[in-house]
Amino acid sequence: MEEVDGEPKSQAPGEVGESEIVTEDAAFVRGEPPQDGDGPPKVDSEVEVLHEKVTKQIIKEGHGQKPSKYSTCFLHYRAWAESTRHKFDDTWLEQQPLEMVLGKEKKEMTGLAIGVSSMKAGEHALLHVGWELGYGKEGSFSFPNVSPMADLVYEVVLIGFDETKEGKARSDMTVEERIGAADRRKMDGNALFKEEKLEEAMQQYEMAIAYMGDDFMFQLFGKYRDMALAVKNPCHLNTAACLLKLKRYEEAIGQCSLVLGEDENNVKALFRRGKARAELGQTDAAREDFLKAGKFAPEDKSIGRELRLLAEHEKAVYKKQKEIYKGIFGPRPEPKQKKNWLIIFWQLLVSLVLGLFKRKRVKAE
Repeated sequence: MEEVDGEPKSQAPGEVGESEIVTEDAAFVRGEPPQDGDGPPKVDSEVEVLHEKVTKQIIKEGHGQKPSKYSTCFLHYRAWAESTRHKFDDTWLEQQPLEMVLGKEKKEMTGLAIGVSSMKAGEHALLHVGWELGYGKEGSFSFPNVSPMADLVYEVVLIGFDETKEGKARSDMTVEERIGAADRRKMDGNALFKEEKLEEAMQQYEMAIAYMGDDFMFQLFGKYRDMALAVKNPCHLNTAACLLKLKRYEEAIGQCSLVLGEDENNVKALFRRGKARAELGQTDAAREDFLKAGKFAPEDKSIGRELRLLAEHEKAVYKKQKEIYKGIFGPRPEPKQKKNWLIIFWQLLVSLVLGLFKRKRVKAE
């Protein structure tokens, strides 16, 4: 991808350039949906009946097509027992999306699979599943712990899916096949980024990273680990680029920090994290990132520019604070001079003597 202005020049292959990112301005999960306390979210949208035992309410619309049978779907979800509101599973906490092949799912996930098959990529939905299509009459007393005949509630985000033509499930792929599949997703994400389809681009990057979860990376050494990181790290950095544009700065910091955990001197990660921290007013931390990035890219003018912007911002904040304090406490009062009573006494005495002298002089005349 061609080099652009306004970005440190150490750009990894397949990374999105800075002119495509921001010009003014954890696991790989890019931000989990907020929870309403400990229970499922409250949703007011229309209830869609998918099956006698499965209903769906859309929280956020997705895009594109729906997965077909035998598609490999990647999703995040939370699951509760409906009556007790006991949460028994949460892939966001595990920081690992579920991989589900529709038509080959586990029996206890039949209802979840029916819901997922009705969703589009990027869709966020609430599913209600009857116990018959969940953990059944017996429930589960191992992990997860689900009581007998428990109706279920799922909060689901379908990250994306691979159609059957993609071939194999991740677990059946060789190392080269998994890295290749991830790289294709990364390139699809870059194409979407160029079209300013940021949410869709992030879904592709997250799909790419899903091929290279922690369990997979722990098994890699030498050239294979280098090959995987050459795809994985740019996906995190490009996700951070999207998040900067969307003003989701905390999440951008998380993505950059993941890269820095693997490569502590990565200039792009330091630069983008610095920009996110600066936007959040974390000026000391931002300056630290920019200064470190400058050590490894001393010729890059954009880093110096960001440091100057930080200094100007701090100066403006100081001036504003000074004016605020002045308005609160008012101008400093002039110090009162202490009265010298001895001088005042002599002044009075002299005045009396002069007065008496004048009177005597008048009488003599």
